[in-house]
Amino acid sequence: MPQQFRLLSFVLGASIMAQLHAQSSRQWMDTSAHSLRFVGVEKSVQLEVLDWAGPGRPMILLAGGGLTAHVFDDLAPKLATIWHVYGITRRGFGASGYSASDNPVDRLGDDIVAVIGALKINKPVLVGHSIAGAELSWVANRHPDMISGLVYLDAAYSYAFDNGKGADAREMQSLSRPQPPPPEPRDLASFSALGKYDEGVNGVRLPEAELHQEWESDANGRVIKQRDPTGGATVGAVFTAPRKYANIPVPALVIFANPHSQGTWIERNADASVRASANAYSVALAALTAKQEKAVKDAVPTAHVIELPNANHFVFLSNEADVLREIRAFVAGLQ
Repeated sequence: MPQQFRLLSFVLGASIMAQLHAQSSRQWMDTSAHSLRFVGVEKSVQLEVLDWAGPGRPMILLAGGGLTAHVFDDLAPKLATIWHVYGITRRGFGASGYSASDNPVDRLGDDIVAVIGALKINKPVLVGHSIAGAELSWVANRHPDMISGLVYLDAAYSYAFDNGKGADAREMQSLSRPQPPPPEPRDLASFSALGKYDEGVNGVRLPEAELHQEWESDANGRVIKQRDPTGGATVGAVFTAPRKYANIPVPALVIFANPHSQGTWIERNADASVRASANAYSVALAALTAKQEKAVKDAVPTAHVIELPNANHFVFLSNEADVLREIRAFVAGLQ
């Protein structure tokens, strides 16, 4: 790798973190026990890498679409009691840089490989949520000797595994579902208030550091609007120009949420028509998810596929204890 693409060997202190979040509350600081550095993957692109350290085998966490590595701020320290845990924020999101690519799907995979090489990470376990499953499968199929295992956190849909017998992720996206009410002014009074709103709607609460990455605020800490990430088109290409991975050639733990929790706002909704619409959506989504589960089980008998009923799509938040238990057992069995 050319010298200019090597690791930028600095860890950002509190003052630089404040610059990165200039529009966030001046009083707020990310308290998760990680260091932060940037790794150059192209001449003009540096990716944010969080490092929670830890004593054992390396593990890299990859967030879902539209999110950053800070979404793992609660989970990662628990993993880091056993393993050396990193998190990578993909290009175009959060503090990571961005440059367009003619082959965005390949570029996302190349970025992961570049970080592994720059940091000299020896055969990590890759853990990916949601659309990060595409990156997991890309790396596994292109560089199987570079990693020791994969963990798909509700992430093994057709963008990550497609042998023609499962369910198309685009079909899942097209299902009609009732939309929750938008946040009211009181929900935007602070990031804490926004977190409570999000929990009330979805039943899970994102780490506050992730909310700071996704939303802008004024000097008083009042939330103003969602950020417009530059990497949206790159992530969208995973759906519009997907790669077909019909094999998972390394050990894999595949966790599906099925049926998916529809959020507490549905459960508490007094409108019978809203509840009926949500139920119809849930039934249709469960059928498609079950079809995809079967396709993975039948075609990849070496994969350990488990189902967590009524878990949220953010399965590592709604079912943290289950996810930790399964990851520990899976990684313990790796060579």
